[in-house]
Amino acid sequence: MTTLPLPTDGTPQRPKLHGRAFYESIGSPKYVVAPMVDQSEFAWRMLSRSFLPEAERSRMLAYTPMFHARLFAESAKYRDAHFEATRAPSDPSAPYLDGNPAFDRPLFVQFCANDPAHLLAAARLVAPHCDAVDLNLGCPQGIARKGRYGAFLQEDQALVHRLVRALADGLPVPVTAKIRVLDTPEATLAYARNVLAAGASVLAVHGRRRDQKGHYTGLADWRVIRYLRDNLPADTVLFANGNVLTHADLERCLAATGADAVMSAEGNLSDPAIFAAPPPEGDDLGREYWRGHDGKGGYRVDAVMRRYMDILHRYVLGQEPPQRRPLFLPGDDAAWLEEPASPPPPQPVHAQPETTNGDEPARKKRKQEGRRAPDDAKASHNARSSPNLASVQAHLFHLLRHLVARHTDVRDALARARKGDLTVFEGILDQVERKIARGLVEHARTRGRSIEAEWAAEDAKAAAKPPAAPDEEGPDGQDGGGAESSVRTVRACRRPWWIVQPIVRPLPREAMANGAITLKGQKSGAPGRGKAREGGTGVEVEARGRRNV
Repeated sequence: MTTLPLPTDGTPQRPKLHGRAFYESIGSPKYVVAPMVDQSEFAWRMLSRSFLPEAERSRMLAYTPMFHARLFAESAKYRDAHFEATRAPSDPSAPYLDGNPAFDRPLFVQFCANDPAHLLAAARLVAPHCDAVDLNLGCPQGIARKGRYGAFLQEDQALVHRLVRALADGLPVPVTAKIRVLDTPEATLAYARNVLAAGASVLAVHGRRRDQKGHYTGLADWRVIRYLRDNLPADTVLFANGNVLTHADLERCLAATGADAVMSAEGNLSDPAIFAAPPPEGDDLGREYWRGHDGKGGYRVDAVMRRYMDILHRYVLGQEPPQRRPLFLPGDDAAWLEEPASPPPPQPVHAQPETTNGDEPARKKRKQEGRRAPDDAKASHNARSSPNLASVQAHLFHLLRHLVARHTDVRDALARARKGDLTVFEGILDQVERKIARGLVEHARTRGRSIEAEWAAEDAKAAAKPPAAPDEEGPDGQDGGGAESSVRTVRACRRPWWIVQPIVRPLPREAMANGAITLKGQKSGAPGRGKAREGGTGVEVEARGRRNV
């Protein structure tokens, strides 16, 4: 990225607004793509906007992934690998991808930092390319503890104030901040007041505490966000984050919290169309949107993957996408299904990508990056040169989660895929389309009974498990556990495996009942355990499994 200097030649600049006046100036967006490390990059933001009517796309706000302020300020290599605002070096003055006024606004750029000077230096580099700069105060992961940033600054309210104030005083654009709730509503209110007093124009609030992560993620508490709404000045701009799995949850969250906008991270990763209302029944849905006999539906994952790939071809590679056959529907000519698929070129085996939390910083690049064979050089260069190409594999693991659980050959091909090589991902798309075509044929042949039988078996298996101890009722009456626990949510969200749908996590007490987390000292033979703390009880538990996204 070649950064644009702030105008000094008399070019008219937009006046710096604050608070609600600023929020209204960017269209008062109600839906927000959350900052997600290596996951809310330009191409994914474009995909998320693409499901809205064209006239409404500019009213959806999006955040960049979280950037490390010191590295961004000091390293041109780091900037070039994470932020593509201009075409460099051929035309350093022309907008390119990130923050392009034609199609990537409104946009907030997020940083983590613990030094006001580093934060301000980094923020000044991106100020010409965004609507606001955001301070991450919500990262709950161990690397944030080690680096002393994110949610691990909440004990140092004086430093938090200085960081926000440095941006408020030193930038030509507004400053915003994203926090997590503290142990009590009163402590959270004091925290929010400190951030706002330092100069933040917008406050985004994740309704989970810092210790709620991994198997102990649990439910976000919308009641605390409502407490902030009721006790902060009426003109405070507040974003709510947490518990958003489906489109219906968006309005429920807004009604329960009183927030101005609702932010989605995990829900958006599983379903980038989450912000778009389902088409009314009877509309010409085309081939992208599927609706079952029960009226429930969603976008097909092959349709969403096509859109994503087309965006990468057009915007990132600057070329037209490949010619594609119409998406298959039962009754179409199915002869192509009997033709052998074009095998993708052989790939070196790499580990499945690490999953990252929506607020956490990126891990260091794997050491094997430097040990690749010479024929990997071009793909490696592409993956490093654009964050949009480097993120494809991780996005597809989220998007295809329910499909690859059934079709493990697709999962294996995706795990072997070379980062940044769209030829390989086009081959995986062909596999996905063939699996879905056969699934649709079977669904039509059985009139849906094949899927219904699978769901009945899943329900019977869930009913046979001993019930977890009841949790407290969640905010706004959300099911906090009890006899059904997350089962009710699973049933409500469940769609056939070819439809985009959320990943529903077991609640903490379910995870404990299933052995995924155990009381400290309790014997367990499973590897890979890490400690978590049961919020509000002081009971230490041990959790097994991958870090959540």
